[in-house]
Amino acid sequence: MGLIKSSRLLLAAPLFVTSFSFGGPLAADNMAADNHVTNGRPNETAPNETAPNETAPNETAIAGVSKPPMTARDLITMPRLGSPTVTSDGRYTVYSVTYTDPQTLERAPKHYLLDLSVSGSSPVEFELGLSGHSLSFGPDNFLYFLTSKHTDEGAEPRSRLWRVALESANGSSVNVTGPMPVADIATTDIAGFKIAPSGDKIALWAEIGRDCPRFGCVIEDNATGSGRLYQGGGGFYRHWDHWVEPGLLSRVFVFGLEDGGVIGDGVPVDGGMGIGNTPTKPFGGEEDIAWAPDGSGLYFVARRSDAKEPTSTDLDIYWSDLSGGTPTKLTKSNEAHDSSPAPSPDGKYLAYLAMARPGYESDRMVVHLRNLESGETRALIPNRDLSFGSLTWTHDGKALLATATDMLDVPAYRIDPTNGSVEELNLIAGNEAHIGALTSLPGDRLLFTRDSIGTAKELFLAKGRAKAMPLTDVVTTRTGAMASTVTTRFSFKGAGDDTVWGQITRLEEQEGPIPAILYIHGGPQGSFIDGWSSRWNPRVLASQGYAVISVDFHGSSGYGQDFTDSINRDWGGKPLEDLQKGLEAALELDSQIDGTRACAMGASYGGYMVNWIAGNWPDRFNCLVQHDGLFDMRSFYYSTEELWFPRWDFGGSYGENREVYEKWNPVNHVDKWQTPMLVITGEKDFRVPYTQGLQSFTALQERGVPSQLLVFPDENHWVLGAANSLQWHDTVFAWLDRWLKQPENSSEED
Repeated sequence: MGLIKSSRLLLAAPLFVTSFSFGGPLAADNMAADNHVTNGRPNETAPNETAPNETAPNETAIAGVSKPPMTARDLITMPRLGSPTVTSDGRYTVYSVTYTDPQTLERAPKHYLLDLSVSGSSPVEFELGLSGHSLSFGPDNFLYFLTSKHTDEGAEPRSRLWRVALESANGSSVNVTGPMPVADIATTDIAGFKIAPSGDKIALWAEIGRDCPRFGCVIEDNATGSGRLYQGGGGFYRHWDHWVEPGLLSRVFVFGLEDGGVIGDGVPVDGGMGIGNTPTKPFGGEEDIAWAPDGSGLYFVARRSDAKEPTSTDLDIYWSDLSGGTPTKLTKSNEAHDSSPAPSPDGKYLAYLAMARPGYESDRMVVHLRNLESGETRALIPNRDLSFGSLTWTHDGKALLATATDMLDVPAYRIDPTNGSVEELNLIAGNEAHIGALTSLPGDRLLFTRDSIGTAKELFLAKGRAKAMPLTDVVTTRTGAMASTVTTRFSFKGAGDDTVWGQITRLEEQEGPIPAILYIHGGPQGSFIDGWSSRWNPRVLASQGYAVISVDFHGSSGYGQDFTDSINRDWGGKPLEDLQKGLEAALELDSQIDGTRACAMGASYGGYMVNWIAGNWPDRFNCLVQHDGLFDMRSFYYSTEELWFPRWDFGGSYGENREVYEKWNPVNHVDKWQTPMLVITGEKDFRVPYTQGLQSFTALQERGVPSQLLVFPDENHWVLGAANSLQWHDTVFAWLDRWLKQPENSSEED
């Protein structure tokens, strides 16, 4: 079973190819820092930190490879750089690095202070005094943070807000929320905060009763058992990975801030209405909340929590004048997505991102500009078909900065607010890869993070039009000690004769023949961009001796909105054709890749496509790996939580358009399943409920197809825990090795 046909389809040759390598201490792509720091700080080693591969050596030699390849443990214990926060004068930045102990796999952050005014300065470890997170500088240049720890060992564990002065290197932290009324802080964990630019107010948010007039009021619960009672038409009853607590919403209250302490009773910015969750759930953060530059009011994003919530993408931007009255809905005229409010530094304009089509979560994100005096709003239509994913103003207020996916990269752009013209900044020599965390500083400087397939995030600083320089070496030297990989971009004629792009990642020195892995991204409106990931990482898989081939099939983002839209009601059509042609194009491009030994793997929509391939391309692959994949479109529709997604992609509800759901339903093709499959799922996954994985595993067993099932009781749609991630990789690698490297040892039974 799962044998590959010896014949190969003749396809058009690749149209364009660029190659670049990753690895080596000073590889051009990695741009090693010139301040000679290791792991984010000078001349130190994190506690219990070991050299790459020391705890889990690669036991199998790979032909031609001289350096030790990256292992799963290397990936999981790779230090992780967080987003920076900067003082109001732009002189200092503080950033966090999360370290994972290679033995215990426990994670803990360390924080570093860097003087941006001195070229080549080295970061200095900065002690908060307490283990904290969500670091942010206030206008007073104190560093504010959240922590459930306390200097009083007898204090009840609870998330509180603290602050520490920059000069307090010994971590003399002060509890900012100490002066709050005891009744408020006794029952409420602070989830987030944002300080007004004026320094005299602070926004706090937490899970609060929908009708509560105060920040910490208690909801009476008269239930006699452990059951949660939900009323029909009450909005989400479960979302992403958690059950919604009836009557609770994430709500924002504004307090006074005086001498580093929170004062007053707090004003609900929703006017006590309990509109919906702010920040939005499941992934909203402080980007959903923006202060007016003078501190006179607050902009916030919410989706109304009512009967329409599971089918609505109608996020709106509201304005609260902090009087406690009903907030003003600024985007009432648009019934689609509005988010990322960004007031101009002079307070005259509000920029934000908006979609045009209600119910479509992957529509093009266009920058809009609202004149706050007149109320006039206009779309800044760029001269390129881009969908922006972040938004901020330059420090001088003359332009907007944003990022957008563009053909495997996520570059930074400058947008002219007068005419909407867009200029790519070209911050990095060579491929931009993945730019993030844009922060504009005085003196025409730009602070940002950058990562790629070859290396995880580092912090960079650009001055004027000059190319950016690295500020950190959190991971560059570490990854440079490992066997380098090379990623080759290629294009080919896909479905409808359209140009489709893909990438091949493999060990640079490896000598063929090299088994092939077809990587299938999720979304489906997404992309395997040139970026680092702690999950589904091409470099770590290539380091096991495989050639990782990814294809941005029809429906992927970064190639114009029409290309993204083209997957609508065609889930198993053009995307499958692109994958088939893309795999053959990659094999023609690199003769060292052995197409007779190949596996396909994917998660979410990628997992759906693996199930679809099992029944519609059943004789191509030696094995399959399906993670959180959709198996039965009918049962999926009635068990998922965000119903706007299938309704848009399949043209209505299951009852309204069952023909389309069944046309692309993998369960209808299980009679042709024959390829060995590893199925992985998480019990806390409410997007693609774990029963979808159980159903596919049952189908495999009924047909006697070699199969394995890996179930994580404590993971959602993703595998996030360090130990679980290691188990995921070990299981996947063993499965691939079994079918691609050791066919003589492969058993038909498990």
